[in-house]
Amino acid sequence: MPKLPGINHQRAIKAFEKAGFWIERQGKHITMTNGKRIITIPRADPINSFTMAGIVKDAGLGIEEFRKLL
Repeated sequence: MPKLPGINHQRAIKAFEKAGFWIERQGKHITMTNGKRIITIPRADPINSFTMAGIVKDAGLGIEEFRKLL
């Protein structure tokens, strides 16, 4: 599995928006949905790579696919 560097939560949000997700609600965490899946992104700078990989998996994307959206 390729490594995913820790990234800023704002970059992650923009990448998920390109993948068809939109912001459902915001607070200490940002909840996004695409109508079928719900993902939660912490407001962190950076989000560590282990957490980010889990979020990408929950979104139904592959690591390489997500990297292309960044």
